[in-house]
Amino acid sequence: MTTTDSPPAPAAVRPRQRRSGDTERGFSRVFRWISTGAGALLLGVLAAVALFLIVRAFPAFTAGAEQLHDAGKVPGSFGSLLGYVGPLVFGTLLASVLALVVATPISVGIALFISHYAPRRLASIIGYVVDLLAAIPSVVFGLWGVYVFSGLVGDLWVWFADVLNLILGANVEASPTGRSLATASLVLAVMILPIITAVSREVFLQTPKLHEEAALALGATRWEMIRTAVLPFGRSGVISAAMLGLGRALGETMAVLMILSPGLSYSFQIFDSGRHTTIAANIASRFPEANGLAIDVLIATGLALFVITLAVNMLARWIVARRKEFSGAN
Repeated sequence: MTTTDSPPAPAAVRPRQRRSGDTERGFSRVFRWISTGAGALLLGVLAAVALFLIVRAFPAFTAGAEQLHDAGKVPGSFGSLLGYVGPLVFGTLLASVLALVVATPISVGIALFISHYAPRRLASIIGYVVDLLAAIPSVVFGLWGVYVFSGLVGDLWVWFADVLNLILGANVEASPTGRSLATASLVLAVMILPIITAVSREVFLQTPKLHEEAALALGATRWEMIRTAVLPFGRSGVISAAMLGLGRALGETMAVLMILSPGLSYSFQIFDSGRHTTIAANIASRFPEANGLAIDVLIATGLALFVITLAVNMLARWIVARRKEFSGAN
């Protein structure tokens, strides 16, 4: 007796393969719809926020000088809404730019140390500390800035102002209380340092090993390898990280509100008190007692902050797009 093994019927396999393919295509369509919906929802929320700010700020734009002074609580010395918003925008940009100038080189140095210099165990510890620093609430930074840091740097600002006046003959004023824009900017720099460091560290770690090894093989020192291979590769990532930190500094409220002795002026006396304030801090301090047109005035200043933040992000995207040949995607 001979037995023959009959070949498996292809009809029993093909429907199963077809059902599996249909299921995968169905999941792909669902995922595409979910992704599209998420993107559309984000744009919708952004448009809704912009529309809300424009509608609520419109009465402040159309109000006269007397209405702004009486009902809007705008000091009479400014005369118009633009005159009132101008010093707020100036103080916001000045504090944020100073914080960014201080924080960016320090953050890049820490990121390079973690990614290319420190031993693995030490790098993990420092990375953990940096991530923990980012989790500290802003009100804690504000308390530290008011009760500890401002007292430490108050005398330093006075000495620094005296040196500048002696050497340059400038009229630099400083407050011994330390509650000035310079102090607030340094606290902001500490607050945005973890963000810039974390993003820069991850970008530097993505540098192709072949690029680094090629530079070392050609006789480059470690610093020359970083300068020629790592920094060009991570340039767009560092720019993006700096813009993220700048966005955090622009919108910071509690720390600046607690540290600054507020004032409304166009002044570069960053060591003196009562000269500057920011948009977010001004809204937080005045909103509890505001009503009617005064709320519309504060929302108008919030609209100015919204436009500034949007412009900063657009500028960052434009810079990154021009430097895309250095990005990790390539």
